[in-house]
Amino acid sequence: MDFSQTVDSFTRRDWQGTTDGTVRFALVGLGWWTVDEAIPAIRDTDLCEVTVLVSRSQEKAQRFAEEADVPHATAGADFHDGDCADAYDAVYVATPNAYHLEYVQTAAELGKAVLCEKPMESTVERAERMVEVADDTGIPLMVAYRMHTEPAVRRARELVAGGTIGEPVQVYGNNSQSLLSLIDDPDQWRLDPDASGYGTSMMDLGIYPINTTRFILESDPVSVQAQMASTHEAFADVPDERSTATAVYEDGVHAAFTATQNAYEDTELKITGTEGQLTLSPAFHMDCELAVETDDRSFAAAADDVNEMTEEFDYFADRVLTGESMSADGDHGLYDMRVLEALHESAETGKTVTLE
Repeated sequence: MDFSQTVDSFTRRDWQGTTDGTVRFALVGLGWWTVDEAIPAIRDTDLCEVTVLVSRSQEKAQRFAEEADVPHATAGADFHDGDCADAYDAVYVATPNAYHLEYVQTAAELGKAVLCEKPMESTVERAERMVEVADDTGIPLMVAYRMHTEPAVRRARELVAGGTIGEPVQVYGNNSQSLLSLIDDPDQWRLDPDASGYGTSMMDLGIYPINTTRFILESDPVSVQAQMASTHEAFADVPDERSTATAVYEDGVHAAFTATQNAYEDTELKITGTEGQLTLSPAFHMDCELAVETDDRSFAAAADDVNEMTEEFDYFADRVLTGESMSADGDHGLYDMRVLEALHESAETGKTVTLE
């Protein structure tokens, strides 16, 4: 795809297979992301509606259901017993990482499609069990990498595939935010390894540039190195308040990624090729702008009127309704979990870790 075609059709849904039908969702986990981002985004979809809210307590679920005008609410224990099962077709799991598996298992037993937030789980072993459950029951399982349906990212992928920047050579990505400014609680789950998994910055933030690079280049990391440190007292239980990773992707592309939960907000992904450079900046916090530069051409564009979550939910629903395969399936998410495990292993040992 050339520059002019990219600009002229920047926001097109090249993935859309149907405009008919509705997928009814049960939303599991009523943190700020679900309440402030997912529910409003689903209201603007073409193919989705929220019919059930699930929280650890019936009181909390009922309260948010009334506020959001959602017809059904249930507690987690009742959800596992099949409460409201006739009222939804799919489950969106947005609990802390270490609780994803149990809800996916229940959804699978009930024959419901699953959209599970990234990262898939807290450990590789639990993510493997999730994939096995989905495969054994035959349910659709998608990991919620919303960057895959962000128009700027999809256009970037097309331009790279079309040779616009020549052969990709190197990548730089960063994702940082001040977690304690967002949630003023040092006891929150992202700082608890029992809930978050291997750590906090790479698990929650670094996964964005790592995975978005996978998607744009259509290539996987084959070896990684990392350094991590925690200095702030609130990060005492996790190893990666600050983190740096290097990776070699298939075809020899070298990448460097930084991520921290305790710094000024900044998001960027830059891919340099033999004939040009592609930059996403801002990149990962619900705003994304694509800039491309070569020796003789350049442009910048953003889909300011597109909500990434709306696109993600409609993509998932489209695949459920049409029966088509999902690009970010369980195996795709599981590979990222192995990358995350390898990065933390490298930080502990000081060695390069090869992914098989």
